[in-house]
Amino acid sequence: MSRSLLRRATLALGCAAALQGCQTQPTTASIALLYQRPPERALVDGMRLYENAEFDRSEARLREALAGKLADRRDVAVAYKYLAFIACAFNRGTECALDFTSAFNADPDFRLSDAEIGHPLWGPVYRRVAQALGHHDSRGAAAHGEANGGGR
Repeated sequence: MSRSLLRRATLALGCAAALQGCQTQPTTASIALLYQRPPERALVDGMRLYENAEFDRSEARLREALAGKLADRRDVAVAYKYLAFIACAFNRGTECALDFTSAFNADPDFRLSDAEIGHPLWGPVYRRVAQALGHHDSRGAAAHGEANGGGR
């Protein structure tokens, strides 16, 4: 290998290493700072109230979060997801489907977790909405007798 070629290769490796060091980590937002924003605080409160089975208060706080214009589309989808869970749990099927639709509209990458999609109340509604919107997600369908296009 000639000295010139060796020098160029060494320079190229050095530049590559320097550029590697310039890569930045994705920026994240401070939870403490986000919690100071009223819509984000309302979302966190709504989720906490939901987990404590205080559904009326949870629903009110989640609606406040949405009305306050949450900054991140994923948070908007999460707020609608919890509203859908509440609606389904209280036999408000049309509202449940509309909330899931709003979640998909807010965040095209919206998906329920494996545990959530297996729930007997909102799993089937979620899958129907996902399919109608072209987001085919059949996880959990066979366990609830929905395989091969069947439904409830």
